Amino acid sequence: MIESLTVNLGARSYPIQFGVNAAAAVRAEVDALITAGRKVVVVTDRNLANAQRDTLETMFGGQPMLVLEPGEETKSLTELGRVLDFLAEHRIDRGGALFAAGGGVIGDLAGFAAASYLRGIAFYQVPTTLLSMVDSSVGGKTGINLKAGKNLVGAFHQPKGVFIGTGLLTTLPPREFAAGMAEVIKTGLLGDAALFAQLEAKTLTVESAELGAVVRRCCALKAGVVEADEHETAKEGGRALLNLGHTFGHAIEQVTGYGHYLHGEAVAIGLAAAARLSQKLGYIGAVEVARIEAVLTAHALPVKLREALPLAPLMTAMARDKKVRAGALRFVVLKSLGVAATQGDIDPKLAEESFREVGAT
Repeated sequence: MIESLTVNLGARSYPIQFGVNAAAAVRAEVDALITAGRKVVVVTDRNLANAQRDTLETMFGGQPMLVLEPGEETKSLTELGRVLDFLAEHRIDRGGALFAAGGGVIGDLAGFAAASYLRGIAFYQVPTTLLSMVDSSVGGKTGINLKAGKNLVGAFHQPKGVFIGTGLLTTLPPREFAAGMAEVIKTGLLGDAALFAQLEAKTLTVESAELGAVVRRCCALKAGVVEADEHETAKEGGRALLNLGHTFGHAIEQVTGYGHYLHGEAVAIGLAAAARLSQKLGYIGAVEVARIEAVLTAHALPVKLREALPLAPLMTAMARDKKVRAGALRFVVLKSLGVAATQGDIDPKLAEESFREVGAT
């Protein structure tokens, strides 16, 4: 059974459709576009193409498909060029539509290509990892990485629709499922204390009966934040709250070269660091920090660096973070479990101490 949630953005509004199997809903959209005389192309990655070949066939039939290598390294200028050339090769015009079928890397990259090609064509998100279902497929943030930092190039480009089928997660490697749980836990911490308590009481797995409801809950919270602050322009709070743990996490990814840690693993360590920073600021106590780390650990996520990293390059990477304003870093901190806020007047030494406590040297 398919349920729907609308992201209300005026003329840019779109539905998120939820079900165990969303393949029929995707195929119906593809067929409607083709019947209307519009060209359809697909971008996916090799892991999905191998593991879900029949599902992709059901969704897209014989539509042109570009298969990219999996991994964060694919979010690059080189691979962006490949997607743009693919669109041009198949003579996609402004009436064409691109379907991004895959995880956050595919969604971000293909979405940015759609935002750039012919100054913007329609695209649809078909997220196939837990992380992309609960986070990156919703909200219209698209982009790629540079050597200097993560997601430094991109555009706001809302999809025309999002199709979430949790049955696709059955072939997701356990490490990837755990990485997605970092974003689920983040959602509870920043704005849904009851969700955090639920995850604290019972570990969520791919077999959990409540998985679909949790995914929908995360999407609903993110949709509300995006509706209030689509382009992350709020002076305080707003969409920036969704970056809880990410200032630390992105620095870890950048310093280790976008491959040593999965995005969700880096975010998990970032959540532990953000919790410690929040404690140093006097908002939460050691008990809350321990609770956060216990939930992360229960969901097979790291709370410390696997190997020590030098502090200096980590701090340099943070200084390039998108949330820097007037040369000053802004952090998302926890006022309590379930309540987050942005704060910019933080002594860098506190951030350094927080990084050291999760394994930086």
